[in-house]
Amino acid sequence: MKATLSASEILDILLTMPTRPTSETPQDCRGIYGLVDHHGALRYIGATKSEGESLNKRIHHRHRTGSEDHSHYFSRMYNTGRMFRLRNDETTAADGRIAKVLRNAFIAEYCGAVWVSLPDMVDIAELEAQVIALAQPEVVAWNRKGMGIYSEPVALVDKVIERLKLGPLEISALERQKERFDRSMAAALGKSETIPPLPSGSFQFFALDVETAHHDRGSICQIGVACVRYDNSIETWKTLVNPRTRHWVFSGLHGIDAKMVQGAPTIDTVLKVLDPFLMGRTVYQHSGFDRSAIRAACLALGRDEPAWYWQNSVSIARHAWPELKENGGFGLASLKKHLGLSFEHHDAGEDARAAAQVVLMAKRNHVTEGGRNLSEKNGSSGSS
Repeated sequence: MKATLSASEILDILLTMPTRPTSETPQDCRGIYGLVDHHGALRYIGATKSEGESLNKRIHHRHRTGSEDHSHYFSRMYNTGRMFRLRNDETTAADGRIAKVLRNAFIAEYCGAVWVSLPDMVDIAELEAQVIALAQPEVVAWNRKGMGIYSEPVALVDKVIERLKLGPLEISALERQKERFDRSMAAALGKSETIPPLPSGSFQFFALDVETAHHDRGSICQIGVACVRYDNSIETWKTLVNPRTRHWVFSGLHGIDAKMVQGAPTIDTVLKVLDPFLMGRTVYQHSGFDRSAIRAACLALGRDEPAWYWQNSVSIARHAWPELKENGGFGLASLKKHLGLSFEHHDAGEDARAAAQVVLMAKRNHVTEGGRNLSEKNGSSGSS
């Protein structure tokens, strides 16, 4: 590897290099590396700053097996569910050791790393800082503590338990650890779950918007649904959602924080209510973010994504008002100004309502998509 690699070149290598198991990291060299989560997403960029620390020692031995409350990121991010351990708690130490064995095996099997080996003459610490500064927020979400710990990937953990051939006593210990984890999260963030009643009646289509706590799209902290009746009136439903995280990055954007979501339903509870309500129905999102957030939340829960008929109000806006392509674009803020809409941006209910209004205004202009008028496409009968 040449010694003159730039920060942008290193970042490009980290983003394109195939992920390798942590056990395959080099034992005889230093460098800059990335940690990859069990979804296959790069989430952390680090470096071996100490001369005596190899990539293997830093990644496979420290990040994977280190303490949960220090800068050992695999251990910290997967200290969850049956893999939970409360460090230095003598009363749960025996159960915690079994949980840590499970976690170490899970990380070794389902997580991974990428890296760029560098010679000792290079200022690795300075290069690392430059690479992190260039990276997209989601790539360094763990660096900035912009993500909470993961929900337990139940199906994958079950497979690891089976492969480890753990016996009944060990499995009981893991279940006790899960109960301790659930109690700790409930104590930190509140447990009582209440959900507003959904609107009743018949609707021609819906629009949905979400807000998230941090860079993990599954960290949904608010959902809004605009329910559009056949007379084009809109009834808006929204709820706060408890993402059960201690890490909040976007509170300054939407105003939601950990205190506000205490007592709010979890995303699991919300989806159990929303899924049958929206099953098979047309649901607009403004861009692809909202569906990807629902998908990420479902993936974390180990459940299938809901079978909603997703459409994109951005695509509708592009057909209806092509002049905005070079004049502000098709985001809700631009459409708000162009169409004279009145709503509070970054409130899930308000943004969902705005997306629905965009679709209705485009429909009045007889905008077509795929050769069909919007009124034909969305006017199928049905009640919820």
